Amino acid sequence: MSTQTAVLLVLGAALITAAIKAAGPVALGGRELPARFNGFIALLAPALFTALLVTQVLADGDELAVGADTAGLAVAGLALWRGVPMVGGVLIAAGTTALLRALF
Repeated sequence: MSTQTAVLLVLGAALITAAIKAAGPVALGGRELPARFNGFIALLAPALFTALLVTQVLADGDELAVGADTAGLAVAGLALWRGVPMVGGVLIAAGTTALLRALF
């Protein structure tokens, strides 16, 4: 792929992204969303985050795999469930993963 083609591809993707992002405000015209949609939209971010997290933690190329990063996530999940702050959960996940990778 030439440099010119790559630049045109990136610019095209940027324009399409801007058009998609502008479609919502243009379509709504300043009106409020119904309450039913607000609840749905509030759940989109956690659902997307979970999907990204699961695919990164459980995927190893072409197949499902359980490894150190899966164990780190599980330990952090338990810690967060028990009330540990988010930063602590991230540190626990990183520490558990690093420790298991160093041992195995």
